[in-house]
Amino acid sequence: MPLALFALAVSAFGIGTTEFVMMGLLPNVADDLGTSVPTAGYLVSAYAIGVVLGAPLLTGLGSRVPRKKMLLLLMALFTVGNLASALAPDFGWLLAGRFLAGLPHGAFFGVGAVVAARLAAEGRQARAVATMFLGLTVANIVGVPAATLLGQHLGWRATFLVVAAIGLAAMAALARLVPRIPVEAHQDVRRELRALGNRQVLLGLLTAVFGFAGVFAVYSYLSAMTTEAMGFGESSVTLVLALFGIGMTLGALAAGPLTDRALRPTLYGSLGALAVVLVAFPFTVHVPWAALVMVTLLGAVGFMTTTPLQLLVMNKAKDAPTLASASNHSAFNLANAGGAWLGGVAIAAGWGWTSPAFVGAVLAAAGLAIALTAGFLDLSKPVRRLRTDPLSGTDPLSGTDPLSGTDPLSGTDPQEHRPDAHPATSGSSGGAFSSPSGV
Repeated sequence: MPLALFALAVSAFGIGTTEFVMMGLLPNVADDLGTSVPTAGYLVSAYAIGVVLGAPLLTGLGSRVPRKKMLLLLMALFTVGNLASALAPDFGWLLAGRFLAGLPHGAFFGVGAVVAARLAAEGRQARAVATMFLGLTVANIVGVPAATLLGQHLGWRATFLVVAAIGLAAMAALARLVPRIPVEAHQDVRRELRALGNRQVLLGLLTAVFGFAGVFAVYSYLSAMTTEAMGFGESSVTLVLALFGIGMTLGALAAGPLTDRALRPTLYGSLGALAVVLVAFPFTVHVPWAALVMVTLLGAVGFMTTTPLQLLVMNKAKDAPTLASASNHSAFNLANAGGAWLGGVAIAAGWGWTSPAFVGAVLAAAGLAIALTAGFLDLSKPVRRLRTDPLSGTDPLSGTDPLSGTDPLSGTDPQEHRPDAHPATSGSSGGAFSSPSGV
């Protein structure tokens, strides 16, 4: 494994930690800054909005910047955002710091995925991308619980100072280990933007926005639910967050081979299972062992949606590999912002600490409906799998037209069900996130 992938994984670990740690610190931040937990939930939304806006904007602005330099600039912005969060004098400045820290998130993973694939040997590109996203997965098992524990004992500002230090370490690793990678000669922002106008791409992104919002409607307030609804002490918050991270990892690992076999059925099944788990969540949360099981299941079924969504979007946006990957992170983080906001609205309305689960179930069902609609509309067309090399623009697997994706003789896609035709496999976050990804 190239050591450069380690530098990318360290960066992903820092990004994943700062993205999700706020869920565990909401009660502490609310108490310290004299606001309510639902209002503090806007800090989750602020980061997510930064990702949504920053992914396409920074990807476009940096389209002609050498890859290594772009990664360093993005990680520098991430570090400054976390330092600003740690030093924020009031809630408004903390909102701004969170927004700033979120700006480079999607662009970093979009560029990082292309760099990881470029560094890998032939036939090992997917594993390389998965290695980078492994940092995001580890962040949810180790980084987020540890950072939450640190914040509870030393204050939430200490958490962001440590994350800023991780950002500096990641910059040093990137500078030392990542080789110079020039911008591809054929890269054209306008071409990528045109590819994103594909109806199936837009429906895929919309599915991510609604479906994944169901996860964040609950996850954003999981820390408060642990003490207020489950009846656990504050010291148990780290355990609950770790269980969610374990579930997330298991879901991402299961989604890979399932997506290779049947992409859309995996997407439909995971969204349907997510809606069911969210409906059942409020009825089981008062039984300690059942609550812990449901938290793990929520992480698993929630993050099972990320891999098929990432592959779907990348397959359909075949001419926009970098921007499609970055936009996928925008969609997931728009879901993050929307889910956190709607969950907070339900709590503020006096519907109870578990009410965000019902909100999440409605959102997951809406995502499933959009996914089913997209699948129905796609039935009359041959499904296009991404086979073109994102770096060269050519199709190494067959003689098909790299722009249309069809066999010039039959008009169909002869590689439709080839598992090796996928640009990524299991182990990525958010699929990538995405993530898992995306993630």
